[in-house]
Amino acid sequence: MVDFLTFFPQALTPINLLVLVLGVIGGLFLGATPGLSPTMAVALLVPFTFHMEPATGLVLLGAVYTATVAGGAISAILINIPGAPANIATLLDGHPMAKQGQAQKALYYCFISSLVGGLFGMIIMIFFTPPLAEISMEFGPSELFWIAVFGITVMAGLTSGSVLKGLIGGMFGLLVSIIGYSPMLGTPRFVFCDVLTGGVAIVPALIGLFAIPQVFSLIESSHKVAHEVDFKPQKGILWSTLVENLGKVKALSIGSVVGALIGVIPGAGGQVAGLIAYDQVRKFSKDPHSFGTGNPEGVAAAESANNAMVGPSLIPLLTLSVPGSPTAAVLLGGLLIHGLFPGPDLFRDHADVTYTFIASLVLAQVAMCVFGLLMSRFSHSVMKVPDLEMAAAVTVLAVFGTYSVQNSMDDVVVMFSLGTLMYIGRKVGFSAAPVVLGIILGAIAEDNFLKGKLIADTDVGVVTYFFTGTLNLVIIVLCAVSVGYSVFSEVRQYKKAKAALRAKEAAS
Repeated sequence: MVDFLTFFPQALTPINLLVLVLGVIGGLFLGATPGLSPTMAVALLVPFTFHMEPATGLVLLGAVYTATVAGGAISAILINIPGAPANIATLLDGHPMAKQGQAQKALYYCFISSLVGGLFGMIIMIFFTPPLAEISMEFGPSELFWIAVFGITVMAGLTSGSVLKGLIGGMFGLLVSIIGYSPMLGTPRFVFCDVLTGGVAIVPALIGLFAIPQVFSLIESSHKVAHEVDFKPQKGILWSTLVENLGKVKALSIGSVVGALIGVIPGAGGQVAGLIAYDQVRKFSKDPHSFGTGNPEGVAAAESANNAMVGPSLIPLLTLSVPGSPTAAVLLGGLLIHGLFPGPDLFRDHADVTYTFIASLVLAQVAMCVFGLLMSRFSHSVMKVPDLEMAAAVTVLAVFGTYSVQNSMDDVVVMFSLGTLMYIGRKVGFSAAPVVLGIILGAIAEDNFLKGKLIADTDVGVVTYFFTGTLNLVIIVLCAVSVGYSVFSEVRQYKKAKAALRAKEAAS
């Protein structure tokens, strides 16, 4: 902490502040563009840091990373398309708020909650880096497999309709995740045409499942003279929203803690943090069925979680050279090109650069909130764009974002195919969120299960490897509790509905 305070003024030099502000503003716009994930945004900017001072270059990368995580919520809330996987949970309540004419309030919730979660994550990073780095190294393939299974247990709750449809959607996502050649065995699975040879990447799937159904819906409604909801700027609501948002202590606390814990686990990512935090807040809510209909607590939980993940995801990177997220892996490249090698020597021999970088991340959280709130004032303008023009713009962004991932037209074909299927599915009550969760977690679960099996076959056996050990048992218990609570909640809701129906029949 002393070293952090000593080098904090270096983050306030004119050049570092200028780079930080430009990085935050650019990151917000990049994050709001579907397909341009934080990882891609940081990767695009790494070459621009070659001729910068090491500290200044890292300030730029850190600012962009922080801002793009929050910026993805802009498109999630306004047009129901998450800018990145980390913002999937945000749209579940954020977009319904926008449809109710509360787009500006939803964005205020997003950036205020992001600041709270982000600062919490940075505090964790500053004070608990050494012990948390040791804990992160305890997570092997078996623990990561159970973390993925724990994430899968929230599938049923990611749709406001039928639980069964949520589970079916999630299982479909799991099947989609194994399309292509096995990364461990090299065998083809469901490769019935050349387009599927490379499998289904997360970004094309994400854009297809959310963007394309939205495009079709916009075209359908284009014959209407005006939107069903009259979107207007909500003047004078910043202070009241700030007070209301900070009053959501439970949602902010659960989101921040879950985000920090998931962030320190290598490979988990913000999408897992946001979805698990959303599910836990919903389960602890007095009215869980209000989630998915425009409940601000859903936005607060999701955004505080995916931003609380930022700081802790860098802990194993800076101390052990183990990236905690894909974006952290790109940041590792940014460190190496400047001759900085993560580990204890980084904090001892390059303390000025390291602590300036950490201090800039704290400042970036504040700048992200300030500029995000300013941008939120113009959200109503986006909502007033005619449907056909919005459909055209979304289609262009969808194709651009999908193609830019691997420069492959196969991804564009996959994106449109999944989008068309999802559009049909939405007509009969299916939701895209469980499908995306299945695609994301399916790959994580399969990869770590196969790695764990290889290790287990040479030692203690599969059952012993996966079902023993403190961390394994703790996560298994959490999985059981999550499933049990979901079943209990549904049974209780069913009994309430049945009792209400009987009372109504008796009264008539």
